[in-house]
Amino acid sequence: MLLPPTTDRRVKAADVVCVGETMAVLSPPDSRPFDEQPTLAMAIGGAESNVACGLAGLGHRVAWLSRLGDDPFARRILAELTARGVDVTGVETDPARPIGVYFKDPAPEGTRTHYYRSGSAATLMGPELTRLPVLRRARIVHLSGVAAALSESCAGLLEAILVDRALNSEAGEVAKSNEPSEPGQWGGQGGPIISFDVNHRPALWRSGTAEAAKNLLTLARAADIVFVGRDEAEALWGTARPDDVAELLSPAPLIVVKDAEHGATSYADGTRTFVPALPTQVVEPVGAGDAFAAGYLSAVLENRDERSRLRLGHLAASAALRTRDDVPEMPPRTETDHRLALDDAGWSMAATE
Repeated sequence: MLLPPTTDRRVKAADVVCVGETMAVLSPPDSRPFDEQPTLAMAIGGAESNVACGLAGLGHRVAWLSRLGDDPFARRILAELTARGVDVTGVETDPARPIGVYFKDPAPEGTRTHYYRSGSAATLMGPELTRLPVLRRARIVHLSGVAAALSESCAGLLEAILVDRALNSEAGEVAKSNEPSEPGQWGGQGGPIISFDVNHRPALWRSGTAEAAKNLLTLARAADIVFVGRDEAEALWGTARPDDVAELLSPAPLIVVKDAEHGATSYADGTRTFVPALPTQVVEPVGAGDAFAAGYLSAVLENRDERSRLRLGHLAASAALRTRDDVPEMPPRTETDHRLALDDAGWSMAATE
């Protein structure tokens, strides 16, 4: 899959633009349950901005698009994303609406999350965002199923980008503003490559699982790159095996099925590639899927082979699993380059240490 060029002399195009809601995150400082905690720490979190931060940490030009309220929480989000190297100049401020907030509640069976995001500024995002040049000039646009559940207008935005391919309508004009390029260098049908993480959040789908399954399947099938967890695919569509998930999501040209600690399998051009995950002492699982997507997309941008893409996804996810933060510090290039250079036997040995 070839990427669009980035030779526009007037605007330094982003490698990736991530679109979605980011919230204030309040969480306990340790693993005790929420109702036993005397204090909470504040951070930020959102599936798409998590991916943006991961990609920036791996050295890529990344922009994040969204809407925020006009309050100290919003300013904290903008300041932190900027400090991590993410371009936030396209974010719109809405003084009439708040940002969303969510709380983490540690428990032995896994961390629970409690969302308070109804009516947030981000819920008013809609198809009009597709007119922004930053989206049209991106090499990759990354979206998530979380945004599809926020509101009808957000769902319309994802449908416009994925199904209607609204970013392709001016592809010719964008191409003319760049150096001449070879045919086929643009993603999809002439616009940016569209990456979509299914990211099913049952609590956000008030209409129920059946509606979520229908809508998320339509969006996933329309993407150029799809990320989905094997467990969420089973919950949504009753597909328990990665091969069955890939068949269901066809004709998406590149499908990545993540199976937690077991590994990840990709399906592209008729080729099935499996890479085992690295064993990791899990401190907090929230954010690991976003980190995996960041690592994988980083390797796509670097034109690495499929095995290296999956490996870099695992390395980034492992970094997320070792911290309570939604957004981890990405591993240094000296580490990732060493791991990516291992042969299959060397990686398998590292994966069983």
